[in-house]
Amino acid sequence: MPGPRPVLIVDDDTALSATLAEQLSLEGEFAPVEAASLAQAEARLTADGARFDLILLDIRLPDGDGRDYCTRLRRDGFRMPVVMLTGVDSEADVVSGLDAGANDFIVKPFRLNELLARIRAQLRGYDSSEDAVFKVGPYLFRPSAKQLHDQAKGRRIRLTEKEAAILKFLYRAGGRPVPRTVLLNDVWGYNSNVTTHTLETHIYRLRQKIEPNPAETRLLVTEAGGYRLEQFEDSATPGA
Repeated sequence: MPGPRPVLIVDDDTALSATLAEQLSLEGEFAPVEAASLAQAEARLTADGARFDLILLDIRLPDGDGRDYCTRLRRDGFRMPVVMLTGVDSEADVVSGLDAGANDFIVKPFRLNELLARIRAQLRGYDSSEDAVFKVGPYLFRPSAKQLHDQAKGRRIRLTEKEAAILKFLYRAGGRPVPRTVLLNDVWGYNSNVTTHTLETHIYRLRQKIEPNPAETRLLVTEAGGYRLEQFEDSATPGA
């Protein structure tokens, strides 16, 4: 199963924020982090090793307007989805929030299931967009472009569609081992003509591309019955 998605909740209503964080973390699908002000949000976003896949952002905060902050995030290169939260259901608020760069808008009080559905929809769109960027070892990984970028060496590595899908699924597992059968079903779908040998061939070719020494795998590691993506050197990037 994919690993929990890190979500930043920016809201000065501490009771609501705590409830949201508790509910989002229940099933292990999300890993929420709370911030009660824009200053705290900034500290969370820019901390060493930080990465957030989505932001829940209140409009009115004690140290500023969430819409202005969203505009600044986009200007600074942050491309993760932003879902605005507001207690005012006015057309002007909705329009101004979307114009600021927000991806969606939800009015308080809201139903949790509706919020979860909107979060999942935004993440699905983000993961398949050109903006999605993940840190995989020494590389920046852009799944939709099927490309790895080694910034230190100025090198770009092209991946096939299946290689990109394998790498993305292993990344989402958060460093946990993924059985071969799970990878086969996710990447190829149910197909009796596809065997584990097909997967092993793709893993071999992927290692030839990404491992500094394919004979001594450090990044794409074999586990009993499957594979695991080592999460070393994982740090945030503005678009991640």
